[in-house]
Amino acid sequence: MGKKMSMVYGIAAYAVFLGTALYAIGFIGGFGVPKDIDSGQPGGFGISLAVNVALLGLFAVQHTGMARQAFKSWLTRHVPSAIERSTYVLMSSVILILMYLLWQPMPQVVWNVENTVARGVIMALFAGGWLIFLAASFMIHHFDLFGLRQVWMNMKGERYRDLGFRVKGLYQYVRHPIQVGFLIAFWATPTMTVGHLVFSMATTAYIVIAVLFFEEHDLVKHFGSRYRQYQQQVHAFMPIGRYRKPRLPETQDGETATDLHVVA
Repeated sequence: MGKKMSMVYGIAAYAVFLGTALYAIGFIGGFGVPKDIDSGQPGGFGISLAVNVALLGLFAVQHTGMARQAFKSWLTRHVPSAIERSTYVLMSSVILILMYLLWQPMPQVVWNVENTVARGVIMALFAGGWLIFLAASFMIHHFDLFGLRQVWMNMKGERYRDLGFRVKGLYQYVRHPIQVGFLIAFWATPTMTVGHLVFSMATTAYIVIAVLFFEEHDLVKHFGSRYRQYQQQVHAFMPIGRYRKPRLPETQDGETATDLHVVA
C-alpha cells in the first residue's frame, strides 16, 4: 500500500471511528439514533442475554487481543506499520457497529429517577463522562491514539517517532482518565434497564480486567521503574494522590520511550 493510499485508509478509519463514537452517545443515552440500547422488539430473556454477552465478549477479545504486541508484530508483517493503529481503530469500530445492529433490548426497569432536577444532574454526568474521554484523548495526543499521526508522518516520508512517557492534565490524578470517562457515561442514566445494566456491568468488568491485567503489565514492561513509580503515586481510576515527576535519568534499565497509549 502506497503512502497516499495509507493516508486515505487512515482518514477513512478515523471517520468510521468518529461516526461510531458519536452514535455510541445516542445508543447508550437513548436519544437521537434509530436504534438505542433499549429500542426494538424484546425477545426471550435467555436468548437476549446470550446474544448481548456474546457481542460484548467479541469486542473484548478484539479490543484487547489486537492491542497486544504479539498481534501487532504479526499484523505488521502483512500490512504497512503506518496503518497498524488505523486498522485497530477500524476493527474496533466495526465490532461496535455490529453490536449496535444486533443488540437485543432487555427493557425491564431496574431503576427510574423521576425527579426533573435529579434527571438533569444525571444527564449532566453522562455528558461529562464523554467530555472526559475526549479531553483525555487530546492530553496524550488524540491523533496518534487514533492513527492519523502515523499515516501523516508516513505520507511526509518521516519515520514514526514515539511521543515518550508523558503525564499531563487528568493523567496527573488518575492513570486511566479515558476509561474513567467511559465508566461515568455508562452508569449515569436516570432510567436503568436490565439491558443497560448488563452493558454497564460487562464493560466495567472488562475495563478493570483489561487495564489491570493486560495494559498495565505492558506499560510496566515498556517503562519499567518509571511506570511503577507512577502506579505508586496515582490511582488507576480514583483521583487519589497526584503525580510527582521523579528526578530520574531519561532512560534506565533499558527502558524505551513510548507513549502511554501504545498498548491501550
